[in-house]
Amino acid sequence: MNEIQRLPKRSEVPLNHTWDLSGLFASEQEWEESLQLYEGQIAGYAKFKGRLGEGAALLAECLAFDSQLDQLAERLGSYAFLRTSEDQANSHYQRMVGRFQAIATRAGEASSYMRPEILAMPQEQLERYLESAELKHYRLLLERLVRYKPHTLSNDEERLLAMQAEMSDATNKIFRQLLDADMKFGLVTDENGCQIELSSATLMQLMISPSREVRKTAFHQFYQQFSAHQNTLAATLNGSVQRDVYYARVRNYSSALSKALFADDVPIDVYENLIGAVRANLPTLHRYYELRRDKMGLPDIHHYDTYVPIISDIKSNHSWEDAVGIVFESLAVLGPEYCNTLKKGLLARWCDRYPNEGKQSGAFSAGGYTGDPYILMNYKPTVLNDLFTLTHEAGHSMHTYLSAQHQPYEYYNYTIFVAEVASTFNEQLLSNYLIQHAKDNRERAYLINNQIDDIRSTLIRQTMFAEFEKIIHASIEAGEPLTIEVLKDMYGQLLHAYFGPNFTIDEELKLECLRIPHFYRAFYVYKYATGLSAAIALSERVLQGGKTELNRYLNFLKSGCSKYPLELLKDAGVDLTSPEPVDTALKKFDSLVNELQSLI
Repeated sequence: MNEIQRLPKRSEVPLNHTWDLSGLFASEQEWEESLQLYEGQIAGYAKFKGRLGEGAALLAECLAFDSQLDQLAERLGSYAFLRTSEDQANSHYQRMVGRFQAIATRAGEASSYMRPEILAMPQEQLERYLESAELKHYRLLLERLVRYKPHTLSNDEERLLAMQAEMSDATNKIFRQLLDADMKFGLVTDENGCQIELSSATLMQLMISPSREVRKTAFHQFYQQFSAHQNTLAATLNGSVQRDVYYARVRNYSSALSKALFADDVPIDVYENLIGAVRANLPTLHRYYELRRDKMGLPDIHHYDTYVPIISDIKSNHSWEDAVGIVFESLAVLGPEYCNTLKKGLLARWCDRYPNEGKQSGAFSAGGYTGDPYILMNYKPTVLNDLFTLTHEAGHSMHTYLSAQHQPYEYYNYTIFVAEVASTFNEQLLSNYLIQHAKDNRERAYLINNQIDDIRSTLIRQTMFAEFEKIIHASIEAGEPLTIEVLKDMYGQLLHAYFGPNFTIDEELKLECLRIPHFYRAFYVYKYATGLSAAIALSERVLQGGKTELNRYLNFLKSGCSKYPLELLKDAGVDLTSPEPVDTALKKFDSLVNELQSLI
């Protein structure tokens, strides 16, 4: 009888394979007590309402109170979120998240007067406040706040928007519950005769199978569920985009995209130039797909043929401890403080390591100002990409760790824009390390193939996603609803453009637009592409440079959000307002394809 590989229940997972959340709260009882404390302190906002113009000292007191309460909220929210990600079907943890969000929404309502009240002050008074000694600590925060003056509404209107916070997150919650808890994908028999429970977490394991029949079966079986729920998912995605467009219009932005870029002070040209640069270099990607098809001996090439290594008989098998050791060695150039801190955390309990039933799919880093910089993994020893995922999330976590160590709470929480630089930087160092230590040309080709696929998935594929987000938001802004047929048509056109004329597009692949979690929190994915472009440039600077280049990069990791993202990156040594970083990354992609072709 064939062995069936099922995911363990959460209660069956060994304790040392899970994260230790005691850095946030020692117990659920302590969380409950802190939640009550948080709820009780919300009334403190009333003391300052209508009085922020009375003097710099009073405004400083209000900002300090808000910051203290926000720190507590971060801990409460992180703990509940991390618990529910352990098991999406656990209703107790879902209730914890819901209770916290309900109270946090009330806190948002109670504090919603702060921004409009500050921005209603005369310019002369604001300038005096910015120069005052009492508000020195908050000057940067206030300067950034003043930028939002054209996009801030009256007190009553802001209060109404604050009350919508929980409701506005409904589409993302619906998607997550459907994907991680309700959808059941069945079993797939792998090339060894083992039956594997198909899920978002195990799909990639099957996509790298050397057996085309296994890959094909897993692909079609996986998308059967999306086909069965396509109208629900299309309505959910449509609702998510409608929400984005609504908030952009209410706050007087020209588009949902301009609203999304405003916080980071990123020009729309950066977004559009990324798409243009990648579009111009698609012939190299199409050449790579033809090389892949030819060397794999395939009559045609499908999406399920794009993840398995071209040289598929080289096996990857790294235990957790081995993986941590390899990550440690690959990052040695970053110095002992960085590496030793990371190694200690990964071998202790920063990470929730392996898949279990109901666990949130994928991976993330979720550190905060308090507690460890936690990492959720669904680590599989035989999947080489999981080794890269580990160093990717470790990059985020060390970024959090160093920023929290060197910045006050108000300025530690770096933006997503720079976050993707820190994570993909680590991936570049890991690729370089593995290629340098390849045993022979065959293994070197295998690893170069992996690096090509990394750039393909992070820079080119994410840019396709970014272009899709731009198109669907523009459609809603033009008054065109996103029905399932409209979505499939839009996404299908992009698939044909990005994959090329000789690539076979399965009809089910058009449903991929319904299953990408980031589409339900829009305008995130372009940051993967710009982040990798910056990371390639910075990793080469650090590897080829000296102490100055290393210190500039480490200072970048320690800087949190003390400057706008493009400024931080310029300080580190890369200018993303210039096309050079993206062009450099795409040239590297071209050279890697050429080298792979010469090796195989």
